Amino acid sequence: MPPEHESPLQSLTATNVVIVAGKGGVGKTTVTAVIARAASRDGRRVLVVELDGKPTLDQLLGREAQNGPGSIEVVHISAADALDEYLRDHGFARIAKRLNKTGVIDMVGTAAPGIDDVVVLGKVKSFERSQDFDLIVVDGPAAGHAITFLTSATGLANAVRSGPVRTQSDEVIGLLTDVERCQVVLVALPETTPVNEVVETAFALEDDVGIQLGPIVINGVDTGVPLPSVKTAAAAWQDLDAGAAAVLAEAAAFRRSRRAMERTEIERLSAELPLEQITLPAQLVAGLTATDIDRLTDHLLGLNDVPHVEGN
Repeated sequence: MPPEHESPLQSLTATNVVIVAGKGGVGKTTVTAVIARAASRDGRRVLVVELDGKPTLDQLLGREAQNGPGSIEVVHISAADALDEYLRDHGFARIAKRLNKTGVIDMVGTAAPGIDDVVVLGKVKSFERSQDFDLIVVDGPAAGHAITFLTSATGLANAVRSGPVRTQSDEVIGLLTDVERCQVVLVALPETTPVNEVVETAFALEDDVGIQLGPIVINGVDTGVPLPSVKTAAAAWQDLDAGAAAVLAEAAAFRRSRRAMERTEIERLSAELPLEQITLPAQLVAGLTATDIDRLTDHLLGLNDVPHVEGN
């Protein structure tokens, strides 16, 4: 657990590069946007790297003024584009053009497992080395792919003895294993399966990659107003017709059950993975907007009354 004086934002942005990972559907992209927004409010120049080709982060963060304190820039990186750039940078522009023209470049990752992930991470490394940004936040792959994504450089380094691919792999490993340059922030929902997957992913990343783990972000926590006791609620609803009272009682029972389950899973996560925990409250909307990201950022920065929960 970090020192008591360290704020959630300090913990989340303690390194130059932050890779956000988690099981699909847990809000990984949301957490990426919140970290970026909070860091920009802190006056940092932030680069957000999106790997899935979706415009979600552009919509959640908008197009900020680039350069200077408090700026956010969003870039989208595909494995094919990163490999094309890598070949051009290493004197193979003619080959890259031919591979792109024939569509073969999209098959290279299959022919040489790990090369696509390494060139993508190499691009992240080049952003970090440029020192154009105070913080780089990567909206990483889902937890299952996160392990292979982050172990790809080690696999290639073991397979290739020399040359530019080996150099690139070694430099990526250097970034990933430097506790002052890079950390992974795992995201979970307070539910059984996401908690199980976060625990498994955390141990795999520590054992197989040797990468620094940052705080665990528990997203979508029910932090609403306290629910009345069954007795108090029954008294308050006594003037309602029986049907309405029954619906309210059922809804309250569900919320009590849900909150009890969330508490159990958060406590279990604390016991199995003794890392700092940061909670983000559930947003009861169909789709998040930039306004919702601002609201969650307020929470992260302690600008509302929702508590910050820490692990053991």
